[in-house]
Amino acid sequence: MVYSLAASTLTLAAPLGCDAAPAEGAEPGAAAPRRPSDVLVTGTDDEMLVLEVTAANKVVVRLPRVEVGQGVTTAVAMMIAEELDARLVDVDIPLADARTKGNQFTGGSSSVRSLYGPARKLAALARAKLVTAAARRWNLPARSLRTRNTKVIAPDGRSATFGSLTASAAGIRRPAVSSKPKPAVRHRVIGRPTTRIDARDIVTGKAKYAGDLAVAGAKPTVVARPPTLGGKLVSVDSRVARAMPGVHAVVKVAGGVAVVAESFHHAFKARDALRITWAPGPMVALSDTAIRSRLRAAVPRLGNPPRGSTQTEGEFEFAFVSHAPMEVLTAVADVRANGAEIWFSSQGPMGAREDIASAVGLPGAKVKVHVVRGGGSFGRRLNHDAAIEAALISKAARLPVKLMWSRADDIRHGRMRPASHHRIRASHARGRVVAFAHAMASVSESYEGQGLSAQGSAQGSALGPALGSALGSALGSAQGGVTPAVARAPGPLPSDSGLYNFGPLSGNSGSVELAIPLGAWRSVDSGTMRTAEEIVVDEVARSLGKDPVAFRRTTLRSKAVKAVLNKVADAGHWGRTLPTGQAQGVAVHEEYGSCVACLVEIDVTDPKNPRVTKVVMAADVGMAVNPRGLQAQLMGTAVDGISTVLQAGLHIDRGAVRESSYADFHYARQRHAPLRFEAHIMPSRREPGGAGELGVPAAAGAVANAYARATGSKPRRFPLNF
Repeated sequence: MVYSLAASTLTLAAPLGCDAAPAEGAEPGAAAPRRPSDVLVTGTDDEMLVLEVTAANKVVVRLPRVEVGQGVTTAVAMMIAEELDARLVDVDIPLADARTKGNQFTGGSSSVRSLYGPARKLAALARAKLVTAAARRWNLPARSLRTRNTKVIAPDGRSATFGSLTASAAGIRRPAVSSKPKPAVRHRVIGRPTTRIDARDIVTGKAKYAGDLAVAGAKPTVVARPPTLGGKLVSVDSRVARAMPGVHAVVKVAGGVAVVAESFHHAFKARDALRITWAPGPMVALSDTAIRSRLRAAVPRLGNPPRGSTQTEGEFEFAFVSHAPMEVLTAVADVRANGAEIWFSSQGPMGAREDIASAVGLPGAKVKVHVVRGGGSFGRRLNHDAAIEAALISKAARLPVKLMWSRADDIRHGRMRPASHHRIRASHARGRVVAFAHAMASVSESYEGQGLSAQGSAQGSALGPALGSALGSALGSAQGGVTPAVARAPGPLPSDSGLYNFGPLSGNSGSVELAIPLGAWRSVDSGTMRTAEEIVVDEVARSLGKDPVAFRRTTLRSKAVKAVLNKVADAGHWGRTLPTGQAQGVAVHEEYGSCVACLVEIDVTDPKNPRVTKVVMAADVGMAVNPRGLQAQLMGTAVDGISTVLQAGLHIDRGAVRESSYADFHYARQRHAPLRFEAHIMPSRREPGGAGELGVPAAAGAVANAYARATGSKPRRFPLNF
């Protein structure tokens, strides 16, 4: 149901997958007090998606999601422009502040899926009311009018902007024309490749990130952190630092010692002048070898294989991986005795507000969280450790602060994808797989030192079933039927029909408790589990003397997955002759109501520097709102697969993370990107599925399989250079 809000401009609201039902059965026009026409109306029911047509002929939708480079603002603007027949430049999609209820979660490839229905319904009703208002003004039949370019147009050529009609449209209870969204066959904006609405602002510097904000009095702040994970402050001599020019305050925080200064230059110099004694963290006795050994020991035993079957088995190790978003973590905080304001990029601002309030000793209602665009995330901004730290520093220093974590801070002390160990066995007889088992163990994400229990409870109450549904379905259609580590406790894993006709499927999981800060990394568990499984699928095909693509074609259950596989095989010329040291690899994945296939060509003539030369991907995500944005997402996942399979990972050396920057955390750079990249979007008119995380498992699996075929090896530890 869509509601009209009582305002002097046309303002409409729609429920948005909330936990609490919004004013069910409420009469239109009764939901909100009147407001001046020059004020953006955000609605009184926080869980609503609200659309306002302003007198300045702008269509404003304050988005309860965060833009972290994935293009969600462009996708929503396209939905609104489509149904309103508005120009895309007339649609503004600012980010909503943290709300008190509803679903404000960005993750699980859920944003477009959750917004597609409500956004289109809002815009369709707004159009119907605007047309009705114009019909009354001109005394013409409403059905004789049309809309285009943010105007209503009469048969005789007269036109009126939406802005000039908004006040009269606001009072219309029952429009004279249909308010149903358009059928897909009439789409003129949705489904068309579109340049991002914020592209120019990003490349010209107009787009504002947390570090760009000029909050009154906010002083640049950095933190001196321990050399080991979880290290504790024993003592600090700050006399030299306090006496340095531009230094405003030096305060102790849980993670170390903070320096508040006039500029980041002053802050870093003073930080380096601190004389600190640290106690080692709880991981000081552990390094990679011991961690891998513990994980291997924690993998549950696989059951007995079917009698008379032949086994194809493999054990796989995946390293810790940093999110490493291009924009380092930054948060602005102004904490006072009677309230607080925080500015930062957050995928879960409602939970963040509650955690910040608890940390600084204020009621949640006294803390205002402003959501700022983020320069990348990949799951990192699901956690709000930097914002909590900024708030605590502001409180202690009695100053507004702009806290920046350096790249080294985040890589060495921030969240990371957990390391994991996998044991997989495919049993085959008479030319087919008759059973498939996958057991694994990962580093647990539940240890209290991360503060995850507090964040988890707050986010859980805010998200309700959304988080569990989004993350819990991560391998809902994957063979082995395992659930993600984020929501998983050790024990039996539910079986599932699987991607392939592989007979009975089984799985189990274990975990290792380590004091390491972990977090959901793009594609959560699928990026490791499905990678390992797709390697085994290739090895089974080899054992049976079958071509990997032909084998998948005969065993895949889904027609849609077969279609994307066929697309990449055809477009990528699967099976073509390549020089010695080069090979192709392929993998598929299905998740979030979508599916994808990836074909990779790799050159390993220099064994120490394997180079992916070509990537061809095909995805079926239902209705692709912005195919150009989806192609960009797939390109990003291809780079993720190249990085985490070939060279990007974190080492733990005696309780410390060895890497500290892009110089030694070897994420793919331009010289590692494929020389040729293609992304094919399969046509569809069904509602959108998820896409943001979809491509990682297929890309990673295809890179690994291409490497195996080029080298004649069986890769087992990732990244390969570890």
